[in-house]
Amino acid sequence: MQSDKQNGLNPGAPDRPVKGTPIITVRGVTKRYGTQTVLENLDLDVTAGEILGVVGASGSGKSVLLRCIIGLESIQAGRINILGRDMATMDAKDRAEVDTRWGVLFQDGALFGGLTVLQNIQVPMREHLNLPRPIADELAHLKMSMVGLAADAATKFPSELSGGMRKRAGLARALALDPDIVFLDEPTAGLDPIGAAAFDRLIRRLQKTLGLTVYMVTHDLDSIFAVCDRVAVLADGAIVRTGTPDELRQNPNHPWIESYFCGERARAALAGA
Repeated sequence: MQSDKQNGLNPGAPDRPVKGTPIITVRGVTKRYGTQTVLENLDLDVTAGEILGVVGASGSGKSVLLRCIIGLESIQAGRINILGRDMATMDAKDRAEVDTRWGVLFQDGALFGGLTVLQNIQVPMREHLNLPRPIADELAHLKMSMVGLAADAATKFPSELSGGMRKRAGLARALALDPDIVFLDEPTAGLDPIGAAAFDRLIRRLQKTLGLTVYMVTHDLDSIFAVCDRVAVLADGAIVRTGTPDELRQNPNHPWIESYFCGERARAALAGA
């Protein structure tokens, strides 16, 4: 019989972070592209077990910040600490271990077009684990079930899926390694209102069931009021306010926040909540 180690499992894997404790800490982060400064001296805290929505005007740097946090973009100044580790000083072994503790859903799912849904979900498993094929197939089917994908979607290619199905497949891949943190980049963009509401309910259900921390870049007011515990507002290259959706609506204290959270569309979102 193979041991856990031989199977690629980690019997010594850390428990879930304690709810309410800092899980992501961003301090003084500056990001430039040539002479253009996108983020400047930005601070942000994300606590374990919350759904944090990151909002801001188009082009404000929301997705850039996400990519900086997960290490896809370099920064010119500052530091980013995730799960108690400094992203800038981690060696390759530590980075590989941290990579197994988060999952990312990029816009439109970002699936590999030449792989089936099942194969896409198994990409992180193949990268980080050494699982026999039957076990990997079983786990991938389990992740499909968790996000509401029918079993017959397993053999389909991304081009054969609707937009909502691609997002669910991407979410299943993000959950492949049972992460502590899930990063979502505009998860409801491109979905009709019914599909977006269903995806919001799925995110909240998974967060509660699995004890996830969710970092969600969004512009969708319905999603913000439906699922976010806190919201961080990005403007002028920095986080200018954080608070619950209701706190930001009742005390905007910033022109963009007032127009966003107190305007006609916000009132409509609240009326439909």
